[in-house]
Amino acid sequence: MACPQMSFFARLDAFLGALPTDFRYAIEIRNPGLLGERYARLLDKHEVAHVYNHWTGMPSLAEQHERMKSFTAPFTVLRLLTPLGMSYEAAKKRAEPYTKIVEKLPEMRRDTVDLVQKAIAENRRSYVLVNNRSEGNAPMTVQALVDRMRTVFITP
Repeated sequence: MACPQMSFFARLDAFLGALPTDFRYAIEIRNPGLLGERYARLLDKHEVAHVYNHWTGMPSLAEQHERMKSFTAPFTVLRLLTPLGMSYEAAKKRAEPYTKIVEKLPEMRRDTVDLVQKAIAENRRSYVLVNNRSEGNAPMTVQALVDRMRTVFITP
């Protein structure tokens, strides 16, 4: 019997190989067991970005990068969705009506800025997508990230 992961990687490889090459692609997985060097090599082969996602059942953004070992495309994508370990439904209930930061997530913020900094050092573009359910108010989270990035990237 074939290993389910082997089958997944074979199908993903075939799928990515069949895509038109005049677009850029990113893959978001939500199974931490798939993160690792084999997945990274496959994405790298096709120049497809791993979408780092701060989501319920995934490890931290920093741990995802540790497992991946490197970026896999000329750009990177980060999605800040929910607090780690918290279901979507619980995150939604906690954050409504999305008018304020209900809880700062300092590790998420730090990891986001660190990954963006690493991507910039490697001359890669970074895209950070923020959901209201991460901290309660996406625009305020974005502003906090911008403020933190200013302190990291701009020297006095």
